[in-house]
Amino acid sequence: MDARWVNGKLRRGEVPSENELRWFARGLASGQVTDAQAGAFAMGVCLRGLGEQGRVALTLAMRDSGRVLSWDVGKPVLDKHSTGGVGDAVSLILAPALAACGVAVPMISGRGLGHTGGTLDKMEAIPGVEPKVSEDLLRRIVGEVGCAIAGATAEIAPADRRLYAIRDVSGTVESIDLITASILSKKLAAGLEGLVLDVKCGSGAFMKTDREARALAEALVTTANGAGCPTAAFVTDMDEPLCPALGNAVEVAVCLEVMEGRREAAPRLHDLTVALGGRMLALAGEAEGEGEERVARAIASGAAMERFERMVALMGGPSDLAATWRERLPRAPVVVEVPAEVEGFAAEFDGEALGLAVVRLGGGRTKETDPVDPAVGLTDVVRRGARVARGEPLARVHARDEASAQAAVEAVRAAIRLGEAPEVGPLVRETVG
Repeated sequence: MDARWVNGKLRRGEVPSENELRWFARGLASGQVTDAQAGAFAMGVCLRGLGEQGRVALTLAMRDSGRVLSWDVGKPVLDKHSTGGVGDAVSLILAPALAACGVAVPMISGRGLGHTGGTLDKMEAIPGVEPKVSEDLLRRIVGEVGCAIAGATAEIAPADRRLYAIRDVSGTVESIDLITASILSKKLAAGLEGLVLDVKCGSGAFMKTDREARALAEALVTTANGAGCPTAAFVTDMDEPLCPALGNAVEVAVCLEVMEGRREAAPRLHDLTVALGGRMLALAGEAEGEGEERVARAIASGAAMERFERMVALMGGPSDLAATWRERLPRAPVVVEVPAEVEGFAAEFDGEALGLAVVRLGGGRTKETDPVDPAVGLTDVVRRGARVARGEPLARVHARDEASAQAAVEAVRAAIRLGEAPEVGPLVRETVG
């Protein structure tokens, strides 16, 4: 085996064999494949493609480049993955709700990059929580609570970690084959028996059009099923924030309100959580409608909150979070409103611009080493289609100082266009698989 041989096949438009892709993935993990060879590989895949069988082979090769977990917990082992958007805090409610429904959810999550938030950053906004846990602690949390929202250890899909960093600096991130293998190699390494994918589409997502989102959803579903993991996908709307808060502690606060039984705190967030949970329980053999009802009851009854609190405590957070979260979550010292300059309906959102406004406040990162301020962000973001009078708030900015607050006010005002009442489409645009 030789990296030059594999790259030569890609250059000629040929798909490397399963054995060649396995060798290449092991070389990525061990360092035998150089950065230059890995960059050439990524560019070759980006330009030539792998096809369905090649995608499955690369996904399995990257999964098997490190540790693959297995579970003996006597219940279905399921997970969900989102391709990323603004105000997307579904995981924080869904994982404990499913645990309350008798499902094991070892949720391997990531950090925010670019305009989208990261689940691990949101978990870290809870004082004391350390989401990077050992495999032993991950197993203990899943065994005792039923769910764990944690970061991948160094042993999980090391080939993907190396290739992702090279893709980021070589201009090869936007390849459906590479995106698919990257997402699924980590998820399948968690030893899942079923997976539901939430592919975001719209101004706040990476995939801006229905066509792009559908293509990615189909690639993910066919690849995961081809790799032996029953999988379905939703293409969901991201033309407005999913949650009325954008940031880390502020999104956690909204999730905790929903888990107190207050659907009205974030109806879109609640309803998508229920829909995804119903499909996940359907993968475990339940009727989908009944599964949705069970997930909704777990949220409304406080059962999801109880599981979330126990999980947080085992990850170093407070054991009384359900009763004390309003005092414990960090708060920004400066809070200002974004008043509307004209009257009209909230007609159009630039979701990416809203996300970047949070990043500039310090609530996100543009490179992996950037620090994150957990307290800053936006709250009370107006719903699409809502009528706003002149002077009424479009949102509230939570900032570290007055200068950054005023800059965010201008960014938010520019990102929300007021006009005629828009047609608001469905939250779930399409299902695949």
